[in-house]
Amino acid sequence: MNKLYIGNLSESVTVPELESIFKEWKIPFTGQFLLKTGYAFVDCPDENWAMKAIDTLSGKVELHGKHIEVEHSVPKRQRSRKIQIRNIPPHMQWEVLDGLLAQHGAVESCEQVNTETESAVVNVTYGTKEQARQAISKLNGHQLESYSLTVTYIPDEQAPQQGPEGGRRGFGGRGPPAPGSSAPLKQQFDIPLRILVPTQFVGAIIGKEGATIRNITKQTQSKIDVHRKENAGAAEKPISIHSTAEGCSAACRMILDIMQQEAQATKMAEEVPLKILAHNNFVGRLIGKEGRNLKKVEQDTETKITISPLQDLTLYNPERTITVKGAIEACCKAEEDIMKKVREAYENDIAAMNLQANLIPGLNLNALGLFPPSSSTVPPHPIGVAPATPYGPYMQTSDPETVHVFIPAQAVGAIIGKKGQHIKQLSRYAEASIKIAPAESPDTKQRMVIITGLPEAQFKVQGRIHGKLKEENFFGPKEEVKLETHIKVAASAAGRVIGKGGKTVNELQNLSSAEVVVPRDQVPDENDQVVVKIIGHFYASQLAQRKIREILAQVKHQQQQKVQSSQPQARRK
Repeated sequence: MNKLYIGNLSESVTVPELESIFKEWKIPFTGQFLLKTGYAFVDCPDENWAMKAIDTLSGKVELHGKHIEVEHSVPKRQRSRKIQIRNIPPHMQWEVLDGLLAQHGAVESCEQVNTETESAVVNVTYGTKEQARQAISKLNGHQLESYSLTVTYIPDEQAPQQGPEGGRRGFGGRGPPAPGSSAPLKQQFDIPLRILVPTQFVGAIIGKEGATIRNITKQTQSKIDVHRKENAGAAEKPISIHSTAEGCSAACRMILDIMQQEAQATKMAEEVPLKILAHNNFVGRLIGKEGRNLKKVEQDTETKITISPLQDLTLYNPERTITVKGAIEACCKAEEDIMKKVREAYENDIAAMNLQANLIPGLNLNALGLFPPSSSTVPPHPIGVAPATPYGPYMQTSDPETVHVFIPAQAVGAIIGKKGQHIKQLSRYAEASIKIAPAESPDTKQRMVIITGLPEAQFKVQGRIHGKLKEENFFGPKEEVKLETHIKVAASAAGRVIGKGGKTVNELQNLSSAEVVVPRDQVPDENDQVVVKIIGHFYASQLAQRKIREILAQVKHQQQQKVQSSQPQARRK
C-alpha cells in the first residue's frame, strides 16, 4: 500500500509543484508523479512513508486555493472486503467503534495499527465487498467528537492488476516502474496445512513407489511432506501440505478419501476424523471470545470439533491438535474455515513481528519459536526498500539489557518447571540470564523475574513468559496477558523519556498501546537510576521497551559526543 492517489487538484497544478510539496514536508517518493486533470499518482518507498504522507498532507496542505486529498490508490479490481479507518479519537471506547462498524455489515476482524499519529488507526475486514463499500461511503468524513474519519480500501494483492485501460484510480496505465523506482513484491505467507494421520494409513497415502502421493501433488499443485521418521513408534504421523489455500484443501480431501477407503477395507473404523495441527499462538483466535468462532464453524459445517489441552504442550512442541468429526464433505468445509482463521492470525503476527524486527537490529524472527515449524521464513523486505533502523549507527551493536518483569506469585512454579527444567531450557534457548527474586513478604501477590540479555534474548524470554502464563490459565479465557515491566534509566535521562510537558511519554503510549509511567517522586538508587514502568500485552510492551532504549541510546551518544568535543579544548588550556 505504498501507491498514493492525490486528488482535489486544480487544473493548473504542475508536477514541480507537487514535488515541491513532498520535499517541503520531507516525504520521499520514487519515480515520477503521474499528473492527470484534477488528480495525480505517485509511489512512496514503503507503506510507512505512504501513511506518513496521508497523515501529513491530506486535507491539511493547500495548493492553488484547494486542500489536496491524499489516500492509498486502489484499482477497482483490487477493492476488497478490507478497509482502513484513520483519524479515530485516541480515547474512543472499542464498544462504541464496534457498534459504529456493525451498522454497515458483519465485521470479521478489527485490528489496531501502530502509527506515529495522535489519533488511532484500525484495519477492518467485512463479510462482503458490498459491506466494505457501504462502510467507506457512510463513514468517510463521519464526525466522531472533533475528529473526521478517513476511510480507504486496503488493496487485495491477489486480485489481477488493471491493464493499460485501467480505471481512474488505477496504476495500470503507467507501464513498468520508472527508472530508479522499485516495484514492491507481494509477500507470500506460506503457512502449511499440517494434519495427523494414523500410521497404518501412511503406506496407502504414499502408494506403490510413491505413485499415489505424486498424483495428489500433481493434481493439487502442492508440495507434500510425510514425516515418517518423526516420533518412531507413534500411532500417528504428521503430514505437511504446502500450497495455496485451495491446493491445501484439495490435497486434504484426497488424503481423507484414501483414509476412509482404507478404514472401510480393513474394517478398522466407520469414521476417520480429520486432525489438524496448529501452533498454539493461533488457537486462541481460532476459538474466539467465549468460543464463538469455533462454535460458528461447528454450526456452519455440522461437525464436532475438539482441541487438545494446553497440558500437552512443551517448549519444543508448541502445536495443538484440532480434531474434526463428521462426514468427509463437512470435515473439508471445516478445514477451510479453520485454516482461514489460522492464516489470518499468522499474517497479523508476521506484520507485528516485522515491526519488532525493524526495532531490534539483527533480530532473527525464525529463531524465536513463535511460528509453526514448517512455515516459510519471515517475508523479506521488498527489493529496494531497506528495513528501518531507528537507532542510527551507534545502536547496531547492543549491550546486554536488564529488565524486571512482574508475574503472579502463584505462577513462579510454572515458570521454573519441574526441578527447574523449564527455566533452564528457556535460559539456554534464549542465551539469557533469568532469575526470580525472593518474595518480599509471605503474602506478596507478585514476584519479580530478572532477565539479562541482548534485545533478541529479551524478546524470546518475555514472549515465552507471556505465553506460559496464558497456557497455564493464570489469566482467564477472555483476558489478555498484560504484565508490568520495569526498566532502570539514569536519573539524568528520565526527563528525556517524559519529554516536555509529558509529550514524549504520551507519544510512547499512543504508539505502543502500552501504559508508560515515570513516577515523579522517585528517589534515585545507589547507581543514580530511576524506574520506568511499562504495563501492557507482549507486543505493546516490547515496542515501548525498544523506543525507550532508543531514547537512552540517543542520550548516551550525545553525551559521548559532548565529551569528545570538550577534550581538545581541555588539552589547549
